[in-house]
Amino acid sequence: MTAPYRSTADPLGTWHRLAGDLVLLDGFHALKHAVRFHARVPVAVTTDRRAALALADELAPDVRDVLEALLTEVPEETYRALVPRPHPTAVAALAVRPAREAHLEALWRTPRTAPVVVLDNPRNLGNAGAVIRLAAGFGATGVVTTGTLDPWHPTVVRGGAGLHFATAVERLSADELPPGPVFALDPEGDDIRALKLPDDAVLAFGSERTGLSAGVRARADHLVSLPMRPQVSSYNLATSVAMTLYHWSATGGAPA
Repeated sequence: MTAPYRSTADPLGTWHRLAGDLVLLDGFHALKHAVRFHARVPVAVTTDRRAALALADELAPDVRDVLEALLTEVPEETYRALVPRPHPTAVAALAVRPAREAHLEALWRTPRTAPVVVLDNPRNLGNAGAVIRLAAGFGATGVVTTGTLDPWHPTVVRGGAGLHFATAVERLSADELPPGPVFALDPEGDDIRALKLPDDAVLAFGSERTGLSAGVRARADHLVSLPMRPQVSSYNLATSVAMTLYHWSATGGAPA
């Protein structure tokens, strides 16, 4: 793999100049995935360049040369001053967020070959990141959030391991959902095991606390439920998304 990455002569100056506008990649795996999926990364730092490149040799030889050109070693105290929570791999980078217009084009393109996941007014940043990681792994077209949570918040990106760059991630309102039949997860819905989810489905999941909003429920073409033992109240949001995407893939859909 080749790319025009070069470590900057002034990484700290570049970092402080760009930090307010770019996406924080927190940890080796976030940087690895961002580079793998063609993110523009102007600056990346580590406290131990040799260790980071050894990790690349072991886990990501396909992007090793890019990381070698990109990573700049800095003192540990400098690294700690750049990130809100130091990562065990002691690697951090800044990446350019993909253009919203390109994401909207991908979400609205028809026919689609994979569903769009909608998180309706999610509250937990870590759960949102885990869902984006799942969606990327299954080759979903994208992840849309409604409500106030920023799907590009650093904690969400950390939870997604940088896989925001592998799918289309955007925040929209309930009346801006992409085209396609809306299958909304609801305890009173039809058992998902009796259904085949189409590739152009819009899969909507309610808030961890309050369930589906009135706006998204009104858009639903189908209410769908996951199998659950009586007296168990709910699944974790990421678990629900994983079960639903697995059902889609097992009944005809396939990861990209």
